[in-house]
Amino acid sequence: MFDIGFSELFVIGVVALLVLGPERLPRVARTAGHLLGRLQRYVSDVKADISREMQLEELRKLQAQVEQQVRDVERQASEAVSTANKEVDGLSDQMKAAMAEQEKYAAIEQQAAGQDAAHATPEAQQDAAAVPARPQPESAQLSLDIPLPEATPATPATPADKT
Repeated sequence: MFDIGFSELFVIGVVALLVLGPERLPRVARTAGHLLGRLQRYVSDVKADISREMQLEELRKLQAQVEQQVRDVERQASEAVSTANKEVDGLSDQMKAAMAEQEKYAAIEQQAAGQDAAHATPEAQQDAAAVPARPQPESAQLSLDIPLPEATPATPATPADKT
């Protein structure tokens, strides 16, 4: 702390003994020791407080960074959710339009079939019943044309075969 050597302390002690006298010197030395101890404790407490404040400041900065990152993640998540919702809404609208169009064509087909049946003569109705159904694509038809192996007649075993 202070750069005081032994010779300097010896000179200070001799001067104090001459000025204070042998009766009061021990009491003054004890009081000076208590004050010096208090001063050292006070300095160490101030150092500890400064150290704690520095750590708290670092923690506050770290907390602010974490909060900023959390806000960024929340913002990105909300953007992703809103984008997904827009996509879902768009697909939902497309599906509704497709279903409405399909229902419209189904109604038109039913109406056309009803008009055809009402205006048809009995001969035309018989002809329509005789028209074969629309052929299915080959991938939808079940093929059962599996060739079966020809059966060979069993021949009885002869005594010559046993030897």
